Amino acid sequence: MGSDQDYPEEQPQHERVVAPFAIERHPVTNAQYAEFVEATGYVTVAEEPIDSDDFPGADPAELVPGSLVFTPTTGPVDLRDWRQWWRWQPGASWRAPEGGASTVDDRPDHPVTHIAYRDATAYTQWAGRRLPTEAEWEFAARGGLDGRTFAWGDEFRPGDREMANTWKGQFPFRNDGWGTTSPVGAFPPNGFGLLDMIGNVWERCTDVYVPRHVLPADGSVTADGRPDLLAPTTSPQVMRVTKGGSHICAPEYCRRYRPAARSAQSDDSATSHMGFRCVI
Repeated sequence: MGSDQDYPEEQPQHERVVAPFAIERHPVTNAQYAEFVEATGYVTVAEEPIDSDDFPGADPAELVPGSLVFTPTTGPVDLRDWRQWWRWQPGASWRAPEGGASTVDDRPDHPVTHIAYRDATAYTQWAGRRLPTEAEWEFAARGGLDGRTFAWGDEFRPGDREMANTWKGQFPFRNDGWGTTSPVGAFPPNGFGLLDMIGNVWERCTDVYVPRHVLPADGSVTADGRPDLLAPTTSPQVMRVTKGGSHICAPEYCRRYRPAARSAQSDDSATSHMGFRCVI
């Protein structure tokens, strides 16, 4: 698990033991999430009214439900400023990924997006499942290929074949690929038959994020004895691990379309490239 070759937060590379588990073949789709909402009446974080007490001094007219939506720029920009390509979009949610009149009616088999941590766990509880730990997710993503860079080997495009929905072009203004989410199964499965473990949408895990892999104090390299990174928390601002990269990962900006790659996302955030899958 992890890597000593790429970003610092992936270090150190180490061995980890996980108990047997089953993981869904693909991320939860719009159709699956719609079934959950229809059965329960659940309202996602992005759809909830905003409490003005949480934003003193803000214009009440601007305190409307919404979410962050990726928006390509018109040309090259400073890649150190993510605000160049992310915008707060009133009305954006899993139902309307771009806000406004956008809909998922024509995207039933795309991964559901704009999902906060609470939204994901509500679904898993309804389905009788749970979110994966980071170690479970990474084990599944590797598909049996220990130590390889990608979920399919060490070459990003073997035989010039596209293996995942990632940015293809010049980020963040020219994309010759999908440019958004793609249907689950649009790209080849990994060695375990799992779809979209890499690219398409970032996937939520249960581990609280720390900037490096934390090994047990006794020097062992198994799951036993390591710090409790799975402890429940009621804080919406806690940062948890996300894995797999997304359709906007580009080599010049975010080379995180690899099993070892990891990122942090707050529990209360919802974006147009954030989804999840279940385990049991």
